[in-house]
This record gives sequence, structure tokens and C-alpha cells, in this order.
Amino acid sequence: MGSAALLDSTVSDDAAAADSSEMKNKKRKQKAAAPKSKKQSTTSPKENKGNLSQCSEERDGSRKRAKRAAACTDFKEKSVRLSEMSFLVEAKEDQFADEEFVAVGLTAMQDGGRPNRRLTDFVLHNSDGVPQPLEMLEVDDMFISGLILPLEGGSDREKVKGVRCEGFGRIESWDISGYEDGSPVIWLSTDIADYDCRKPAGSYKKFYDHFFEKARACIEVYKKLSKASGGNSDCTLDELLAGVVRSMTGSKCFSGGLFIKDFVISQGEFIYNQLVGLDETSKNSDQKFAELPVLVALRDESSKHENFVPAKAGSSGGNLTIGPKNAGEESKMDATEDDEDAKLARLLQEEEFWQSKKQKKTPGSNKFYIKINEDEIANDYPLPAYYKNFNEEADELIIFDSDVDMCYSDELPRSMLHDWSLYNSDSRLISLELLPMKPCADIDVTIFGSGTMTADDGSGFCLDMDSSQSSSGSSSAQGVDGIPIYLSAIKEWMIEFGSSMIFISIRTDMAWYRLGKPSKQYAPWYEPVLKTARVAISIITMLKEQSRVSRLSFTDVIKRVSEFKKDHHAYISSDPAAVERYVVVHGQIILQLFAEFPDEQVKKCAFVVGLTKKMEQRHHTKWLVKKKKFVQKNEANLNPRAAMAPLVSKRKVMQATTTKLINRIWGEYYSNYSPEDSKEDTACELKEEEEVEEQEENEEDDIEEGKLISEEIHKSSSVSRKTKSRSIKKEIRWNGEPMSKKSSGNVLYKQAIVHGEVIAVGGTVLVEADEIDNLPVIYFVEYMFETSDGSKMFHGRMMKRGCLTVLGNTAKEREVFLTNECMDYELEDIKQTVVVDIRSMPWGHQHRKDNANADKIDRATAEDRKRKGLPTEYYCKSLYWPERGAFFSLPLDSMGLGLGSCHACSIMEAENEKETFKVNSSKTSFVYRTVEYSVHDYIYAGPQYFEFEKGESGTFKGGRNVGLKAYVVCQVLEIIVPKEPKQAGMESTQIKVRRFYRPEDISAEKAYSSDIREVYYSEETHVISVEAIEGKCEVRKKNDVPVCIAPAIYQHIFFCEHLYDPSKGSLKQLPVHIKLRYSSGNPASEAASRKKKGKCKEGEDDLEVEKQVQASQQDCLATLDIFAGCGGLSEGLQQSGVSSTKWSIEYEEPAGEAFKLNHPESLMFINNCNVILRAVMEKCGDADDCISTSEAAELVASLDEKVISDLPLPGQVDFINGGPPCQGFSGMNRFNQSTWSKVQCEMILAFLSFADYFRPRYFLLENVRNFVSFNKGQTFRLTLASLLEMGYQVRFGILEAGAYGVSQSRKRAFIWAAAPQEILPEWPEPMHVFAAPELKITLSENSVYAAARSTSNGAPFRAITVRDTIGELPAVGNGASKTNMEYQNDPVSWFQKKIRGNAAVLSDHISKEMNELNLIRCQKIPKRPGADWHDLPDEKVKLSTGQVVDLIPWCLPNTAKRHNQWKGLFGRLDWEGNFPTSITDPQPMGKVGMCFHPDQDRILTVRECARSQGFPDSYEFAGNIQHKHRQIGNAVPPPLAFALGRKLKEAVHSKKSK
Repeated sequence: MGSAALLDSTVSDDAAAADSSEMKNKKRKQKAAAPKSKKQSTTSPKENKGNLSQCSEERDGSRKRAKRAAACTDFKEKSVRLSEMSFLVEAKEDQFADEEFVAVGLTAMQDGGRPNRRLTDFVLHNSDGVPQPLEMLEVDDMFISGLILPLEGGSDREKVKGVRCEGFGRIESWDISGYEDGSPVIWLSTDIADYDCRKPAGSYKKFYDHFFEKARACIEVYKKLSKASGGNSDCTLDELLAGVVRSMTGSKCFSGGLFIKDFVISQGEFIYNQLVGLDETSKNSDQKFAELPVLVALRDESSKHENFVPAKAGSSGGNLTIGPKNAGEESKMDATEDDEDAKLARLLQEEEFWQSKKQKKTPGSNKFYIKINEDEIANDYPLPAYYKNFNEEADELIIFDSDVDMCYSDELPRSMLHDWSLYNSDSRLISLELLPMKPCADIDVTIFGSGTMTADDGSGFCLDMDSSQSSSGSSSAQGVDGIPIYLSAIKEWMIEFGSSMIFISIRTDMAWYRLGKPSKQYAPWYEPVLKTARVAISIITMLKEQSRVSRLSFTDVIKRVSEFKKDHHAYISSDPAAVERYVVVHGQIILQLFAEFPDEQVKKCAFVVGLTKKMEQRHHTKWLVKKKKFVQKNEANLNPRAAMAPLVSKRKVMQATTTKLINRIWGEYYSNYSPEDSKEDTACELKEEEEVEEQEENEEDDIEEGKLISEEIHKSSSVSRKTKSRSIKKEIRWNGEPMSKKSSGNVLYKQAIVHGEVIAVGGTVLVEADEIDNLPVIYFVEYMFETSDGSKMFHGRMMKRGCLTVLGNTAKEREVFLTNECMDYELEDIKQTVVVDIRSMPWGHQHRKDNANADKIDRATAEDRKRKGLPTEYYCKSLYWPERGAFFSLPLDSMGLGLGSCHACSIMEAENEKETFKVNSSKTSFVYRTVEYSVHDYIYAGPQYFEFEKGESGTFKGGRNVGLKAYVVCQVLEIIVPKEPKQAGMESTQIKVRRFYRPEDISAEKAYSSDIREVYYSEETHVISVEAIEGKCEVRKKNDVPVCIAPAIYQHIFFCEHLYDPSKGSLKQLPVHIKLRYSSGNPASEAASRKKKGKCKEGEDDLEVEKQVQASQQDCLATLDIFAGCGGLSEGLQQSGVSSTKWSIEYEEPAGEAFKLNHPESLMFINNCNVILRAVMEKCGDADDCISTSEAAELVASLDEKVISDLPLPGQVDFINGGPPCQGFSGMNRFNQSTWSKVQCEMILAFLSFADYFRPRYFLLENVRNFVSFNKGQTFRLTLASLLEMGYQVRFGILEAGAYGVSQSRKRAFIWAAAPQEILPEWPEPMHVFAAPELKITLSENSVYAAARSTSNGAPFRAITVRDTIGELPAVGNGASKTNMEYQNDPVSWFQKKIRGNAAVLSDHISKEMNELNLIRCQKIPKRPGADWHDLPDEKVKLSTGQVVDLIPWCLPNTAKRHNQWKGLFGRLDWEGNFPTSITDPQPMGKVGMCFHPDQDRILTVRECARSQGFPDSYEFAGNIQHKHRQIGNAVPPPLAFALGRKLKEAVHSKKSK
């Protein structure tokens, strides 16, 4: 052990050892330093070393231990061999070390003596590598495998790099510390170091738990007896055991207090020995544990209960040693050691006792749900009856058909259901009890429902009434004004209660429904449920009245319930047997109400235990409870009403019409998964879920915020490297004469011979990968050269396999992608040549079939080569650029020229150029980030470099932007550089600037009434650093500012007409003597040119806007908008001047009618897009290439001739855009038999098929943010793969609409596609501050991409507020229904002026009507920012019906803990804040409950919601108020679409200018 001696050479005196002890005794959590009462060892070095091996005697002799007791030190010398099968460790970027001393050295921090380290993810095993409990140290040599970290490195999950070492040790001793801290710390010691054991490996936890609980028992007994810890050493044994049991209750290792008591008694001698061992290191002479009667009694009680051979133990030097002692202590113990067989037997019996008593998961736990059998409850219900309703009912799937098609069940919309009934598939009325109250797998019962749907008003049933009486929210359910609806299958139901109220809710895959009054026909079927709820609440009340809940057993409770009087609302029977039968068969309702009750004693009382056992004894069916309440909305509504309803549901699930290409790409992907893969995936996923669940239960585990990696994406530069040398020397020579010389003097060559193979410029080669990689890397040879020292080199660009890109497992096996990662290699590093076909296919719809045939032949050839065992031949047709989140066409004109230049190097040089900083010789200008700044230029500076008056910052949902600041506009006055250096650097250069104030710097009122582009001159100057500069802007005269044609800004232009004095707070017209140097724009080419000779006349602005609109219509892209909705995407794109929507498709009639109202020039097809695509392909004679259902073909045959003639054809469409609904069913990754059939119904397939068939120049997909993570990202990746297969360039990203000019948080995913010869549009620059993080997409395991930067720390313009958006609209009341009215007020804010446009009449300023109770609640919500239901007074109110109800909906406080406190429900908007995400049905108890006007007692109107989305006031919506809200909530905000359109226009124009 010479290596150990080297590490320990610094430990030479007792002081150093004491320091080591101090380090070791530091607390595991982030607490204060080691306790003041820590004892110091007083034993001699000789006594301390125990029975350790000879090589460690001297080291131990100089070491003082921390206050720990008990060490196992009876060992033999053995060699170690770690079994690969028994110990699997996942590498997490940790270093590996073969030897312990190396690992200890690599993790050295500030060791003051003997090394102390943390140990995590560890396994303790014998010399054969088989994991063993720590207790086996007594009979066998034990070794460690795990992750070694510095002692002071924070929690295990911090980014502290550890060193993994396997099979190190031997373990020489173990120790327990942490007595003063109250938390056990287990230490392991080897010859070299001491290790603080933090967290075992998951596979070892079952071995480690036993010893940890023994240590914990020691700590708890210490706390109860130690005076220093506030304990009582005079207590009795029963009092001690009771206290320890209470402290240890809650551990997952114990099934109950009785087992804890047995466990503590069984470990009595162990505990005694640990605490007695502390006596020798304790400075406190007043209290000796060996003298405590209660501790002796515990030891003696342990001896009576033991069935195994007792251990002989003694103490020495602060350590308890099991086994014989040194010669000096032989008189105190028997000279002979325990027989090893006896030791082993005792340990195995102890382990068997532990396993037999360990907590087991019972069927009564959360994992199982005991089903109620229908025949058992039949006598409590009426005779069979059938649901009868001849009124027209709407399909639930139509009502809630939103763009969010996959979510957690708690996120579903919430409504009320009145006059309702429940029935099965035969329409027979059925009890709600037959359905589980938790989401379960393999449910064998299906229940549907019908009723009248209204907004959820938070009402429920009064338990003192029966079901035929009114619920608290409505006096007459039959008279409720709502939507008659029939539901899809009900998946779960729940009961919540408070005071005398009860709330019963049911959930489908589309929504939650709180049940109001049932129909007259169903009321008798509902009464048993309410009756059982009354019984449960009566029992809970009874138990709460007891001084000790545990006094009443199950039998006692049954007896008391049977004693209820007949007029008691929970009366069942006077016969206890009848009561017991009723309680047991209806037990799940009772159990759920107990589970919801906040008192833990009531939850776990004897009655609950007894009831659960009784239910199990009846042999009820057990259902497995699903771990995640995750909802997928992909099933058809099988409600029998769908067939009986007068109108057939329009939401019929139709298989998508696709082209053969799309069908093949998606079909092949799913067919590649075998049943074996499926089972493995399922098992892995279930295991992951269980691990996550276990982590959440463990409070000591740290919670990771997310898995996205925040580091910058690695960018490779062109550098030279040499790979490892090879044993076989390759023959390397040039083939041919040199071509030319580089400027560096290197000689260029065209070809080389490497080990007999010809390597040519423009070819591709395999280079041996680093050891950590699995596959050799493919490089494209850009040029070859010989250096001055004779090294033969080549410069290559990496070609990345598709699976290593964002495509992941959806990539084609043979497709590789060129990248901008390039490298110089020696020719000897080449492993071999490889065939990569650089493809450039003809583009256009007319070449689609030829390309498909060529691809078919190519795939067949590849399969043939694979069968014959020939090498794989790859192909490449795209450049992958992860830093820009895109795939581009190959730069064929710059690839493989062999001239010593590389396009990737040029890109890298340009990137590096951005970091250069230069000041010109006259010190009048400088270049920073490739932008030249001169004196008198206007710049943006970061707001953090300036002082602002501190205002309130929003901490609630709608106040996220309050307090955020835009960039500060400044004018450069002087460039200050140091005199001495010849070249000024960025750090040494400063900029003197004049600050221009903004209206929001003065007051919120001034900001509201001013133009957002206005700034104020000031005499205030600042000296700032160069790094404070965020970009350039312009300040012009107001007349020279270009006219905006949309409520969105994309130009960095301001105007200034006033002077602001911050010291006085005065604002006045800019004095004549101040000669402001304005930016030198080009007004001749702008709208301002007409105003040069005088003031503009009224109406000229409007005329100019009209001219701009007409000009923008020229050369527009002919566009097809699919899933068009009411037209938000088309509106914004047309406003930008790039698009003219000539055709549109929308399925929902009201939305289609709204589109036609606003885009009369467009041909709108209100139909299923599957039918339209089939019709187009039939019209063009390509029916053989169309895969569709017979139903689609039949519907095509019934289309009108005019519709057929109006259909667009390939070649006519330049641009396709739309937002297909994505079901994103969560079970897709399990690949069950129905998976592909479900996928075939996805609208994304039809949408991509439109792109494939029409092959437009540009394509834009919009979807919800979670589109990128649906099905673990498979849908997103398959979409990218499909577009790339067609030949498109592709760009992907997520944008926040609030950063582009709307006062709303709305995150949306986008995918751009451009034809190979076109320029791929960039993402628009965010222009407004908005509190949102960077929205990242995970590309691979170690890289992410964000399309736009976060603007939380600054942007060119301030955030648009609620006041900016709706502040001037006239006041209206609850339920306002007047469709058209006068504005009454002039527009105030810049946004209001733009959003009004030329509208003369205010339309759709109509509000949903709240019922009386919700209106009262709204009136009671304070009119201040952030106010919501938490601010309601805790009181009762009397309704007009005379009924007295609670003002606070009982369901909210009772369930707030698990629903993030229901933040925002019944919430008011903040005038200075923003709107929450616009939804399809605003209601105070809905998904986004913040829907109350800031000042008025009502829900937001349709027009206010439309403005929050950026729709101009002239925009019309169709249908009733629900339809209109739905159209707005599903739309893309036009300002966001406008920003995207501007970048598309730039791409189109830059292509023309080339």
C-alpha cells in the first residue's frame, strides 16, 4: 500500500487528525458548522487502531475519530473481483479511476489530514462482486464500488464532477455519527480515506436500508436520552419506545408502529453498544450512557427477544468492536472469537426478521382500487330503466375540440352539468359507483352521460337535502341556459366536501364536469351515492368527537351508525349486519372521503383499516391504478347518443388521406418496432415512473428543475489533431503532382494513396473515433496538403449520422448530414474510404413521381447490398446546422474544391469576427460585434446599467411583466480610450452617451397615453462600458417616422419632440436652441417624404396605409391555409405583404364563416381536409398515389362541380400554412397493436401530404409548444424527417407571442420549410420585453436550440399592457349582449390607435353571463392586481331564491394544496400586467380562471379577448358567443404571424436580388 502512504504522508500529528475529524463531522444538509458539543477522543493511539491490518496501524495511531461509535474490524486479507453481472453503473460524465488513491487524489479539495470524501451511488460487495449488507463485514471482506466526491461539494445532484472507482477497499471499519444533528451519518473507512455514505445505488438500496434504520434508531434513542438534546434519561422503557416509535413513524421501511417497536427492541444490544461507545469520547462526565437504567433495560429486553446467537461486544477508543480485542483488553472479553458460522447464522436470521417485517405494499394502497360489484349494490338501486331524451344534443368532442390534445387530467377545462343522466352503451341507466374513483387500467365498465353544460360556478349539493332538491348554484336545473351535450366515456369521478356541502365531479378525456341537479329520471340512481357520502361524513364527524380516534374499531363504528335515528340524514338500518353490508359494498366512496380528509389520524384510523380488510374479504376485483393522470384525446365518442342524435357528430375519426410517401415514412417507422421491443420499452417506462414516484416521496432527495442543458452548443473550429497511433504502419503517398501552394506554405494535392486506397478531394472517409464513441466518424475531404515538416494531412468536414441529429431514431439509416464541424487530420488517421452519394434531386411537383421511383430503386439496391453483406453506401442531401436549428441545402458550389479553403472555416471566421473590437484612429467610431458605431449614433443600452425608480414587480400570473424595462435609448457623444495603448481594447474603452427617456420612465399614465416609439431628450449623460451596448437604433423627426400598417413593430426607429428634466420631473417642448442631430434616414423612399413641405393633412395617413397595402399585394405568394380557423395566421401574413390567401380549408362551420367574412377574396372550403386532398388528387388523375378511406372517396363523389373546379392544383400554390391538431396520444411509445391505426388518424399526416403533393415553395406549420415533446418528440421528429425526405430545407423553433406585440403569454412551436432553391426564412427578432425564459428544443443529449433570446432583461420596446389593449373600451355589464355599439371614447394608447384602424363601430363587445352566485363572487373580488379567490371573504351569502351558500367555493380550499393553490381562479387582470393565455372558453373556474375585468364585475368580452390576440377591431367573428370565444382562443395572434411574414418577405426578396 505504498500509494496509501503517499496520500497519508501529510498526516503527522494529532492536530491534523483532529482537523480531519472536524471535516468528517460536518452536517450532510446545508446547516451550520459541527456542533459545539462534539467530543474529542482521549484514548491512546494504540487503543485506537483496533484490529485493523498491519499496513494501517501507524496511520490509525495518529488519527482521532469524530464522535462516532461502533466499528466492525474483524477482517481477512482477500483479493477482489467485481462481478460485471451484479453491478451495473450508468456513466454520467464522471471520471473513472482504477485505484482508490488516484480517485482520492483527483477529488482533493483542502484536506487538512486524513482524506475525507463523500460516497454516492455506491454498492458494497464481497470479493466476488456480489452485493452484500454492511453487516456481513463481520464474516467476510467487503469492498466498495461507487462515485467518490469531495466532502464539501453540496448535494449529490449539483454539477460536481466525481470520480468513479470500482472494487476498492477493503473496508476496515464503519462508524455512525450525526448524534447532535439528529440525522444518522454512516462512515466507511479504508486504508486510505474515510467516506461519508450519502446515497446508495438504486440496486443496493434494499441491502442498505436495514443498517441505515439501525443507525437511525441509535440517533433517535440518543435524542430521547441525551440531556444535550433535550432528552429525559429518567424515562421508563415504555416511554422511550413510544417516543422512538413516534419519531420513526413515516419511514417507508416500516408497515406500522408495532413493527418499529419490535425492530427497536431487537436492536437493543446494538443500540446500547453504540451509545456506551460514546461515553469514552464524551467530555460530559455528568451523564454516562452505560449507567442509564433505561438503556440497560433495552439491552436486556433485546436479549429476551433474540433467537439468534448474541454477539459479544466491547468498547475501545470510541469504537465498538465486534470480535476479540487487542492483547491489552483480553481480560475484559473472552479470548476466543465467535465462530464464523454462528456469526453468519445470526446475521442471516436478523436479515430474515427484517425482510419479514418490512413494509409491503398491500392491495389497499394507492396502487390498487377495489372494484364494487354491481350485483352487491343492486338492491340499493331502482329497477332497470333506460335513458330517454328526444332533444338534440351536441357531441362533447366538438365542444372541446381544441389545439391542446394531450395534457394532464388536472389541466382539463371545467364545466357544470345539469339535468344529467348516466348510462351504459345500451342506454341503460347505471350507477356511478361502478366506475373507479381513480384512473385505472383495464376497466371493464363503460359509462356515458348526457346533460346541460354551463360554466362551472363552484356550486354543489347540500347534504341536508336530497337529490330531488336544488343544488346550491341553481334553483331549476331544467331551466338552465346551457349547451345540451352527450359525453364520451367517463374515466374517473371524485367527491370533495366541506362543511355541509358536497361536490361530485366526473372526468372524460375532454373535460371535468361538476354535477349539478340530476334529471328526474336519474335522481333515484344518484341518491345512494349522496347517501353514502352522508354516511362517510357522519362517521368522520363521529371519530373527530373522540378524544382518541383509535378507540373506535370498525365494529364500534358500525354499531354506532346502526343507532342513528330514522330521521338522521345518514340512517341506513337499525340492524348492524345490514349497516355493515351497506358500508362495505359502498366502501370506495367512504374510503375516498376519508383519504381527502386533512387529519392524518382520521385517514389511518382503525375503521379505515377494518373497512379495507372487509372489502378485500369479499373478493372484489382489483384494478391497477395508473400512476400518471395523463389524458389523450384520440378516441371516437362511442356514446350511443352519437347514433341516435338528430345530427351525426361532425367529429368522426377519419383515417388521414395521405400520399404514398408520407404513409411509407410514418408506417415504416412504427412497423420497425417488434413486440419484444415493445415489452422492453414498456417495462423500462414503468420502471422509470416508479423511480420518479419514489423520488417524489423521498423528501431528502433534491428535485431537478428540468433536463434541458443550458450550456452553449459546442462549436468546433478548424484545428489539427492527431489520433492515437496504430500498430500497423500504413503506406501513405501522394497520387499525382501538387496542385498549388497555400499562403501558409502548405502544398496542396488532389489525391493520395493510403494503404492501397485512393483518397480524393471531394471524397468521403472514415476516421477512427474517440474511445467514447461507438462508430467511426465520416468526413468529407475538402482539401489535402503537406506541411513544411512533411506531415501528410487532409482537411475534412464531419458528416453526421441522422441518429445523432435532432431526428434521432426517425432518421434514415443510410442518410448522413454535412455539418460545419471541420478538422485537420493526418492521412494515417483514415480508417478507410466510404461511399457517400452527394445528392441533388430535381425539385417540383412535376418531378415527384420520378424522384419516388428513383428512391424506390435506391432502397431496393441498398437492401440487396445488405443481404449480401456488402458495405453500406450512404447518401447526403442536406447540411445540418444545429446552432441555427435548421437543415439547409448543400453548398455544392463551395464543396470539395481542393483549393485550400473551406466554407465551414469561413463561417467560423465570421463568427470569430463578431468578437473583435476596433476603434478607428480618430477615435470617432468603433466596431463592436461587426456593427460600426460612430459619434452621434443612437444606440440601445442595457437597462441594468442605469438607475430606475423601483416599482412594484408582479409576482402573480398576469403581472409577470410588471417592472421589466426596455433598452435605454442613448446617443453616442464621445469615445473614451486610454492614451497609452496603441490599440484600445473593449475592456479599456468607455462610451459617453446622452440618455433619452421613455414615457414609461416618467409614469404608467404617461406611457399609456404616448406613442410607444416616442423618446424624450435630456441633458443627462453617462459613461458606460462597451458591453452595455445592445444594438443600433434611430431617432428621427416625427414626420420622418414610417407609418405602421399593423399593430406590430419591426423597425428600430423613434422620434423626439420634447425635453425631459429628471431632476424636476418637467416635460416641455424641445427648445429651439437645442439642435438635435437626428438619424440620417432615407425619407424619400418612405411615407414621410410627402410631408416634407408642411404638416400632413387629415386622412393622408390612411391614404398612405392603403397605398402600402396595395403595394404589398403585388408579387405575393399564392397561399393555401389549411386548418384555417377564423384566419389569424392568414391575417398576419397578409398584413406583412408576403402572402395572399387564395384558398383555405376549415372543418368547423362557424370558424369557416368567420374566415370568409374577413377574407372574401379567398375560396373557403368548409370541409374535411382529408376529403379535399382526395378530391385534388382525383382531379389531377393521381388517385393511385392517394391512400384514403372509402368514406373520403364517397364524400368526394358528392362534392359540387363548382367546388371541384375551385380546387387548387399543384403548381398554383406557392405557400402552404396551417396548424394541424395533434392528438399526441401518450401511449404511442408503447407500440401496441392499435398504434399505427391511431397514427393514421392524425391530421399531421394529411397536412404533410398536402406539402408532398403540392410541393409549394414555402411551408409553415404552427402548433402548441408541446408539439416538440408529444410522444417523447416522435411526432415532431417524424415531421422534420418527412419534410427532409421531400427535399425541403427545414427550420424549427418555439416563439413567445408576447415578445412580438400582444399583451398575452402564448408560446407556439413553428416549423419552416423552403424549397432547395429558395432561402430559408430566419426567425423574427423579439421586439418587446416579456417575462419568459428562452424556449429551447432538445437536439441531442448534450445540446439545445432556442429560436429567439429571452427578453426578460431588455428589448427595444416595453411590454404591451392590459390597459394599452382594452383601456378605452366602454363599460358593459355581466352578460352584455349588444353586438354593435359606439366606441364612446377616443383611442388613447398607440396600440389602441393601431388596433382600431378605420373601424367606426365597436362590435362583439359582449360578455358571457355569470350566474347569481358567481356574479356576487366577482363583485367581492378586490379591484387590485393579482386578486383572486383567495381574497374572497369567508362568509355565506343569501341568493334571490332564499338559499344561503358559501361565498368561497368549498372545492378550492379543500383541494388547493394539490392544485398549486388554484392560483388565478376568479382572478382579476392587472391594468399594467398582461393577459393569460387566451382560451376557448373563459370562465372563473376554468383552466385559465383569471378572466375578470380589472375594474368591472364581469368576464372579459369577445372583443377584449380578440384584442389580447392582436385581432383588429374590424375583424368579425361568427356564431354564438361560445363559437366566437372558441375561434379567438384557437387562433394564431396576427402580430406574431406578421413578424413571421416579415422574415418570409425578406427571404423572398433576397432571393430575387441575387
